[in-house]
Amino acid sequence: MLEFIDSPEDLKGLQEKELAPLCAEIRQFIIEHVSRCGGHLASNLGVVELTVALHYVFDCPRDKFVWDVGHQSYTHKILTGRKVKFPKLRQAGGLSGFPKPEESACDAFIAGHSSTSISAAVGLAVARDLLHENHKVIAIIGDGSLTAGLAFEGLNQAGHLKKDMIVILNDNEMSISRNVGALAAYLNRILTGELYRKFKNSTRELLKGIPRFGPQMSKAAERLEEAFKGILLPGMLFEEMGFNYIGPIDGHDMESLLKTLRRASVLAGPVLIHIVTKKGKGYEPSEQNPCVFHGVGPFEIETGKPLSSSVSYSEYFGEALSRCARADPRIIAITAAMKEGTGLAAFEKEFPARIYDVGIAEPHAVVFAAGLAKSGLKPVVAIYSTFLQRGYDEIIHDVCLQRLPVVFAIDRAGVVGEDGPTHHGMFDLSYLRHIPNLTLMAPKDAPELEAMLKFALALKGPAAIRYPRGKAIGEEDTLPLSLGKAQVLNEGRDAAILAMGNMALPALEAARRLARENENMKVSVYNMRFVKPLDEDALRRAAATGRIITVEDNAVLGGFGSAVCEALMRMGLGGIKFQSLGFPDVFVEHGSQAELRARFGLDVNGISQAVKDLLAASPALKRFRTIK
Repeated sequence: MLEFIDSPEDLKGLQEKELAPLCAEIRQFIIEHVSRCGGHLASNLGVVELTVALHYVFDCPRDKFVWDVGHQSYTHKILTGRKVKFPKLRQAGGLSGFPKPEESACDAFIAGHSSTSISAAVGLAVARDLLHENHKVIAIIGDGSLTAGLAFEGLNQAGHLKKDMIVILNDNEMSISRNVGALAAYLNRILTGELYRKFKNSTRELLKGIPRFGPQMSKAAERLEEAFKGILLPGMLFEEMGFNYIGPIDGHDMESLLKTLRRASVLAGPVLIHIVTKKGKGYEPSEQNPCVFHGVGPFEIETGKPLSSSVSYSEYFGEALSRCARADPRIIAITAAMKEGTGLAAFEKEFPARIYDVGIAEPHAVVFAAGLAKSGLKPVVAIYSTFLQRGYDEIIHDVCLQRLPVVFAIDRAGVVGEDGPTHHGMFDLSYLRHIPNLTLMAPKDAPELEAMLKFALALKGPAAIRYPRGKAIGEEDTLPLSLGKAQVLNEGRDAAILAMGNMALPALEAARRLARENENMKVSVYNMRFVKPLDEDALRRAAATGRIITVEDNAVLGGFGSAVCEALMRMGLGGIKFQSLGFPDVFVEHGSQAELRARFGLDVNGISQAVKDLLAASPALKRFRTIK
């Protein structure tokens, strides 16, 4: 049937009994395509029935679906005219792995970070009423996303305003890592939900047997039902916030989903539907290991095994932190629902009492770490660069202002590849380097990452280490670190490349290539190591060549290159030909890391060409090199 479904209108032409077989076809379609190009598998397999039911009952794009995070929107995309684009899912020029309004009017709101759906839906509902429009607004949020304070801010206003809207709570007991915290435990009291359902069904059967079922008995039964539900189920929490609570219901039972959605569609005011699903549903390897199959590269369908494997920077970081923790019992690891993603699963096995998963609550993670540091411990906060943005105020106010020794391990820094603009970590150098008291570093390779981790743990104040997504490289021991001191990788007189982090080795290869092409061309290469403090001695030596190129896997605006330019002016080193390579003032789309770096001149070819351009340029100072 799937080959004949290209729009929600096509779906509505099916009979209800045909929806379950269609769901099976959609699951197989998703598994086949994700196995070839990678993507978010487990979360999408868990919401197939829900998505089909939503499109069967409601009228998209007139009715607005707001997906939280958005990595579970594959079925939604399949049903809204984008099925033919799935062979290029998450590839350059192809289909995004997240909702993207530019792709389809059915994507009501962009989503890549967690816990935004309810707030966005409240805004859409208020705008609808102010504009005198008539459509439904539905937010779909997972129980993991509900651990974030932002979700409760949205719930609070929605319950206060009493606008017509629906929130669907997809309860699969998982975010990326297994859910933690008091709220998760509250929601997971689903076993008692079975008792409630038996009670409810038995009561209905009893009342059906009474010939004349009067209004008074009906009201009494409703009160009894609600009282029992409040004792046994999490519905009381949401009803006290102003929502009409429905559930929990089986999120894989199509008949129940359709009945519930139809009932909710005619209720006035905010409604919360609590559904229970299984992450990875329908594919055994994913059901058994939903964390592993949350986000995957290409894999073998029959076994679930990845087609390629290597130690990632995340895994290397986790191993390095474990080695440090063996020597220092004060080291504490903190993650925000990303134990596996940040490489801390191995740390947890060895030090289960010294790791804290705070859930999807990055601001809390930062302040929690500050409290630990204030008491003499050594907290290491491991968070993706794009998600650490949520803790920006807390980094300034609660950590750096007090000069507390918190170490920020910033994973997925720079361009991350196929997950696209919501997940690229290309702003952390820009949003961190201006904060007083913070030491900011980036390693050229894996051994240097471990050296920086040890160095940061020995500092008296806060420090941040940013490192990229992907295979950990480097086998030799790194040279010892000194605060604010760069490493000279190559000596030269014609120009100097000042490279930050993972750009150091491509810069070195570019210098070597230029020397092979022209034996008289000698280019210095500095592995700068520290964005803050900068090595001013290295800047003076580089300035002596008269030509400087900075290279960073970060936005050019406000980043490492800007820091170098500012320092040169402050030091009175003018008259230098200068180019800064990095990402321009745009949101970079999805594609492989290699493709994106090549496109923006951040590979060996691009760096080599930039040196040639600089040598051929006029003496006028060029602050930035803009790449279209």
